[in-house]
This record gives sequence, structure tokens and C-alpha cells, in this order.
Amino acid sequence: MKSSGIGGQAVMEGIMMRNGGEYSVAVRKSNGEIAIKKESWTGISNKCSFFRLPFIRGTFNMIDSLVLGMKSLTFSADQFADEEEEEEPGRFEQWLEKKFGDRLEKIIMDVTMAVSIVLAVLIFMVLPTVVSNLLKRFLGNGFWLALFEGLFRMVIFISYISLVSLMKEIRRTYMYHGAEHKCINCIEHGLPLTVENVMKSSKEHKRCGTSFLLTVMVISILLFLVVRPENIWIKILSRIILIPVIAGISYEFLRLAGNSDNKFVNLLSKPGLMLQGLTTREPDAEMAEVAIRAVEAVFDWKSYLRENFPESSGENRAETA
Repeated sequence: MKSSGIGGQAVMEGIMMRNGGEYSVAVRKSNGEIAIKKESWTGISNKCSFFRLPFIRGTFNMIDSLVLGMKSLTFSADQFADEEEEEEPGRFEQWLEKKFGDRLEKIIMDVTMAVSIVLAVLIFMVLPTVVSNLLKRFLGNGFWLALFEGLFRMVIFISYISLVSLMKEIRRTYMYHGAEHKCINCIEHGLPLTVENVMKSSKEHKRCGTSFLLTVMVISILLFLVVRPENIWIKILSRIILIPVIAGISYEFLRLAGNSDNKFVNLLSKPGLMLQGLTTREPDAEMAEVAIRAVEAVFDWKSYLRENFPESSGENRAETA
């Protein structure tokens, strides 16, 4: 396997793919057509060389991913907005449109993202700390209390993923997530990007966001075994302040895993790949086609195969002629 450097995200009935400073979103509309959007993308991490330093870049890449993911989700949702029956906007909606005009959509997106981040911090970082503190009298303030906090955080995370997968819309999104991984695996294993090759490729990938989040959980357990303030408010504050540190370490590991076939690194990646069994599903051929269109909009996979898999370049040219 040779890393292609491309990555993506499943959206509503489609897939976003990013390659360097470009990204595309391909969405299967209700009439069967595939709508495609391609744009340039300059995130926060590209605005300052400091933001691209090892262990620093993880936090800013995470922010970039959230912003780009929200933009992509908005585009995919817009493909189905026109099909719904239009209702007369209420007074509050009319006031918002009059007050903010063309900026309204961006403001809503920013507020939604901010609220999502705050809720994620409260649920996955603060709540386990508060609950574990209730058991302080039984477990003390040492190793066992910190371990319980970390394991409880892990249980919340896995339970959340499992519960949302019960929703029909999320299950379809997980199928597109599988199609995204299959496309990248197909390319990185030297196969021409066809529906047939995509469908037989693996739906697990070491650079997946699910693996990143699991790594965050594991790193937080290890770090908080060391950082154990007595005061509950200082402890909560430390959990929040150390999020960038945890994200930075986790990003570097995921980056290493995605570019390495070292047996030890592969072993450490196994839990993340196993967890992807919850966040990816086997896609159908139409979903694979959407994924291929998203890749081809921003990535020249034929040149990639010729450059990185010259031993099979003749076969690749024959199959893609």
C-alpha cells in the first residue's frame, strides 16, 4: 500500500474528497443524477507555517476538517431542499433574512459548528470527569479513578456511535463512508478505479476519522493517568486545556499509521480498524460510482498508478484505455 494523500468524508447521499488545496463533493440526487461541486480550499493550517509544525498541526487540521465537513454537508443538503414543499417562512426566519441577508447561511453554519464542539466537549470530556469524581471516595484520586474516567469516556463514545447507527439516514451515510474508504484503498493498492475494483476493496482504512477519535480516547486515558489534580474544577479545566495536546499526538500517530506498513504500527492500528466496523457499511455499486466521481474531480489516479505502481502500469493502461 502506498499513501495517496487524499481523504474524504461521507455526506448526505454522497461523498466529499479532498486532495491538497482542492475538494469535491459528489451527491446522488433523487432523480439519479450525480451533482458535483469542486472548489479550492485554504484552511487555517495553510495560513501560518507554525500551524503546520508536528504536534501543532493536528489541532488546526481538525478545525479545518470540521469547517470543510460542514460546508460539504450543507451542499449535500441543498441538493434535496428544492424537492421539499416550500413553506412560508415564519416571522423569526423573515427577521433573520432581513437582518443578515446573504451572510445568514454562514452564520447558521458557524453557530451550528460552535454548538456541536461545545456539546462534544461537555459530553466526552467534562461528563466522564464529573461522574468519576462522584466515585472519588471509593477509588481515591489515583490510578484507578483516572482509569475509570477514561474507560467511562470510551463507553460513552462507543455507545454514541452504536446508537446513531440505528437511524436509517445514518446507516446510509455509513455505507457512503464505506465507499469512500474502498475508493482510497483501491487506488493505494494499485488497482484501476472502477466500480468492480472499488467494491472488492476493503472498507477499513488506517487514516479514518473514526480511528483518529479512538486514538484521542486512548491518548487521553494515558495522559490523564499522569495529570490528576485534586480539585474538580482544576481537573475539568485541565481536560479542556489538554485537548489540543491530545489531538496533536493523535494526529501524528494517524499520519504515521497511514504512511507505514510497519508490523508494530499496524498492530496499534487494529483497534481503530475494528471500530470502523460500526461506522462503515458495505456500499452498493451506485454509491461506489458516486465515490469514484468525487475522487476523479480532484485526483488524477491514473498518473498516481503509473508513478507508484510501474510494475503494473501496462495492465493499468490496458484496463483504463
